[in-house]
Amino acid sequence: MRIAHLSDLHVAAAIELSRIWNKRLTGYANLVLRRGRVHQRGLLETVVKGVARSGADQVIISGDLTNLALEAEFEMARDFLREHLAYPSAQVSIVPGNHDVYTQGSWRTGRFARYFAQCATSDLPELGVELPVGRFPFVRLRGPVAIIGLCSAVPRAPFIASGRLGADQLEALRRALSHPEVAARSPILVLHHSPFERASPLRQIKEGLEDASALRAIALAGKATALLFGHFHARQRRPIGDGVEAFEATSASLAHADPDRVAGFNLYHFGAEGRLESAEAWVVDRGGELAVRAIPVAGSD
Repeated sequence: MRIAHLSDLHVAAAIELSRIWNKRLTGYANLVLRRGRVHQRGLLETVVKGVARSGADQVIISGDLTNLALEAEFEMARDFLREHLAYPSAQVSIVPGNHDVYTQGSWRTGRFARYFAQCATSDLPELGVELPVGRFPFVRLRGPVAIIGLCSAVPRAPFIASGRLGADQLEALRRALSHPEVAARSPILVLHHSPFERASPLRQIKEGLEDASALRAIALAGKATALLFGHFHARQRRPIGDGVEAFEATSASLAHADPDRVAGFNLYHFGAEGRLESAEAWVVDRGGELAVRAIPVAGSD
């Protein structure tokens, strides 16, 4: 089985200025002054169209489909994926990122679920915890693997992009990993935030995952195969221990001079028994074409 992993699409849409208040003031300023230039639709189209050419059987998107969690952005992101990705929802698994629950209102009204619930359905719904954005973790049993989607995104104050899973979701994950249908497969955990702490305590508070160490412990005890995430717009692979690896995908729309950060997607190949046999990155090169590269092995932050 081949699994394509994209993240941080940051699809842009026309924004009503009347909606720009509270936290969205700073987000809109960043979108106008910087984010709107470095996240390019042309790069995103190249990346998404390349997924089909890669032969991927399943597609995983680890959050941040939008910028400000507005309805127009969700609608455009949904329509974009329908047009250019063209995979049925049963083959696409999506978890929300912090930009998809940018405000209390977008979280409380379950905006992510209204547009992408069909890509977050669960084959074992009784194991999940009900959140405003859906039931998490969701479990999708796909051949030799079990894709387990987690919600690490929570609304935060301005300038804060950190995440949290919470005790209830972590306990649900523990139950999911011990379920016979999951234990018989290779579990792949998907979330938006990094499962590793940031080197700086201040950066950890601003952008890290509060319960990262608890997540890693549960992943190891439950014999997970891989943890997939995004958030920091870089590509890397990093061991967690006991054969468990974490893979970060960069933004699928990012214009950047660094080949380890420029737009692309990761591709993982699992054998018939669920063993991870290879992992590679499909990267947009200077000529605007996708080239296959190794995913760099990273150390600490």
